[in-house]
Amino acid sequence: MSSFDVAVIGGGPGGYIAAIRAAQLGMQVACIDEATGADGKPALGGTCTNVGCIPSKALLQSSENYEAAGHHFAEHGVRVKGLELDLAAMLRRKDKVVKGSNDGILYLFKKNKVTFLHGRGSFGSSPSEIRITGTENRTISARHVIIATGSNPRPLPGAAFDEKRILSNTGALAIGDVPKKLAVIGAGVIGLELGSVWRRLGADVTILEALPEFLGMADETIAKEAGKIFARQGLKMEFGVSVAGVSLSKKDVQVEYKDRDGAAKAIDADRLIVSIGRVPNTAGLNAEAVGIQFDRGMIAVDGDCRTGVPNVWAIGDVVRGPMLAHKAEEEGVAVAERIAGQKPHIDFNLVPSVIYTSPEIAWVGKTERQLKAEGIACRAGQFPFSANARARAMGASAGLVKFLAKEATDEILGVHIIGPFASELIAEAVVAMAFRGSSEDIGMICHAHPSLGEAMKDAALAVDQRALNI
Repeated sequence: MSSFDVAVIGGGPGGYIAAIRAAQLGMQVACIDEATGADGKPALGGTCTNVGCIPSKALLQSSENYEAAGHHFAEHGVRVKGLELDLAAMLRRKDKVVKGSNDGILYLFKKNKVTFLHGRGSFGSSPSEIRITGTENRTISARHVIIATGSNPRPLPGAAFDEKRILSNTGALAIGDVPKKLAVIGAGVIGLELGSVWRRLGADVTILEALPEFLGMADETIAKEAGKIFARQGLKMEFGVSVAGVSLSKKDVQVEYKDRDGAAKAIDADRLIVSIGRVPNTAGLNAEAVGIQFDRGMIAVDGDCRTGVPNVWAIGDVVRGPMLAHKAEEEGVAVAERIAGQKPHIDFNLVPSVIYTSPEIAWVGKTERQLKAEGIACRAGQFPFSANARARAMGASAGLVKFLAKEATDEILGVHIIGPFASELIAEAVVAMAFRGSSEDIGMICHAHPSLGEAMKDAALAVDQRALNI
């Protein structure tokens, strides 16, 4: 039986990063993952790389290019005649992007001398024994085990995924023809992103959401702005709905539901995307047999990602906290360093959230509603991208930046953005908040002109009613 210092079960963002960091720290590491690509070869990277973050961003970019060529290039003086959509080529490009990421992780494993074992990992007769079935059929032992098995899409009761007409994120990324009508249940990140992709490519998209308001997890100002922008783009959305059932005919998917007023309604669509959340992927792990405890379906861990079983750790989507790839990565690094005797720290209040629609939405820290509920007096500063020269030059002037700072000390408590490259701009806010910076600190820093970053500076200055460009 081969023996390792660390065995990581799962090769997604949390797992492969944990394996690499542990190897960098001088440990003998094995990473076990069962995913296989269309070519029959290992497909490291988990849901994020294979059927989540990476392929969705590839399709989002391609669909944005298609929409720009058809609707926005003319205002730049670029006229396109005979525009055609080659969906097959678009999907091939998406797959190529995914394959590049898969291969990149394998390269990193070789570079860092991580032993990759292709198969399904589960606990054996003890917490230190890992059985692998699949391409590899063997048993290994490890002093430490890190569970990083990720999550699966949550199905709608009575409407199992067939990935042909009732789709999870997996099927929604591989539709072979643009549906005339597309229904989406769930107006969260996945629903909005994939709904946006297929709307741009020509589908008539309707999103049904059970919650009474749009983007309840985001700041109210940003949510209202996003609702207006997406409505102008043609996304149809209904809130406060209760889905009564889903049925299939020879041609259509019918969703029966009640609207917020209790009126019975139905929508017929060519396909239905169900995006109502995700559940931890722990089936077949044999975790209970070795004493691992669960809390509401998730593996119970302490603040340092330790389970109740000595030397067994769990990270990412199988534990508490947001199901985000970058959160899993940070936990993976921290666990590897804790095993090595270091004392890393993660501030879960500073994990940014991003929705890669167009415009993008990003935030970190508290919303204004949360601060009011907690009785924390704050001041807000806003700046619209319509007043930012770079955004206007790009033709991407929709949206705004909003800063929230503590009234007594000016410490930044939250930053919320809807606008171009919000996913990149939010990093400045995370850095500032990590060092407990103030809005004045951001306002005093020289930002290049013209740049989108100037919107961050002006919004920070607006906290003290000092914005310079509005």
